[in-house]
Amino acid sequence: MGEAAHLDWPFFEPHHRDLKQRLEGWARNHLATHPLDPVDVDSACRQLVRLLGKAGWLRYAVGGREEGGGSSSIDTRAVCLIRETLAYYSGLADFSFALQGLGSGAISLFGTPEQRQRYLPRVATGEAIAAFALSEPDAGSDAAALRCEGRLEGDEYVLNGVKTWISNGGIADFYVVFARTGEGEGARGITAFIVDAGTPGFEIAERLEVMAPHPLATLRFRDCRLPQGQRLGAPGQGFKIAMQTLDVFRTSVAAAALGFARRALDEALHRAVNRRMFGAVLADFQLTQAKLANMATQVEGAALLTYRAAWLKDQGRRVTKEAAMAKMVATESAQQVIDAAIQMWGGLGVTRGQRVEALYREIRPLRIYEGATEIQQLIIARELLREYRERLAEGDCHEPNRS
Repeated sequence: MGEAAHLDWPFFEPHHRDLKQRLEGWARNHLATHPLDPVDVDSACRQLVRLLGKAGWLRYAVGGREEGGGSSSIDTRAVCLIRETLAYYSGLADFSFALQGLGSGAISLFGTPEQRQRYLPRVATGEAIAAFALSEPDAGSDAAALRCEGRLEGDEYVLNGVKTWISNGGIADFYVVFARTGEGEGARGITAFIVDAGTPGFEIAERLEVMAPHPLATLRFRDCRLPQGQRLGAPGQGFKIAMQTLDVFRTSVAAAALGFARRALDEALHRAVNRRMFGAVLADFQLTQAKLANMATQVEGAALLTYRAAWLKDQGRRVTKEAAMAKMVATESAQQVIDAAIQMWGGLGVTRGQRVEALYREIRPLRIYEGATEIQQLIIARELLREYRERLAEGDCHEPNRS
């Protein structure tokens, strides 16, 4: 990976630059030869979680730089730097890190002291694997439409329903699950729960195979009883918990896409200066140079949007629009950059075992999960319109002259 010139941007503090330097050396030593398609994905994922935990990187995923990890604050810029670097070397390592953060992020942000102490130190050391269970067969992009039910009976909640496309499904030790509890209509009637693997009434209904090698499953709840102490946050607060967690980790999805794109650009540069054809090398042709210029510009544009959103989040700002912009641009740009790299690699580019072929399979799901590109467009437009109407109401802007 080339010199990370973007670390000189004012978005970063000295500890971020130190983190990046340390992680770069570690990743080069531990991940550079990691298999692109492990035979046993579950085992590889567990191994990577333990490796990341032992090295101390998972402390950042749960919101703490201190030993053991776990606090009410997540350093979004650190999470993004880690995901960008891990994605450059190993898509599965990035996945393993990200799901430890997404799966436990709601506990970091909204858990009681007892809940944080019970779960987060084990996530930080890699002893426990976390998962985030929001999506359902008929409620993916429209999370407020979920139907999984959580009914209060005495001192217990009883969960019934199905969750699907759940990353780490089947290997997680606990799941943050969102269910409809009826405090209000739509998003106002959802509550979050922590469900331990092995809880009676909870089962893995189906393992799902997708184009990138990730553990994925459908979950089923049948009269799954949970004590009230497993409720996360207040009743009816679940949608807020989910969205605020996603605001942190949606930005980090952009960072992962950025890592994939940077690797694709480096692979394209390597190919361009080494591939001989027609008495020259590929890099000598103006068409190749134009393509490389576009790829590099897309990478840098995505980086600016990604780390702007991360910086704003760390300043305590609302970043719904900025995170959506970063996620949309970074994932769509990365797809184009990787596709261009494959084109330069020619037949080898679509051959199993080649890095650019693996990158193509890794990037495609990022344009869908944690909000598909089309959903990000709706979010951005909604936020723009909301801000404009607020400015009109406050008299801070003028309507265009219609004359």
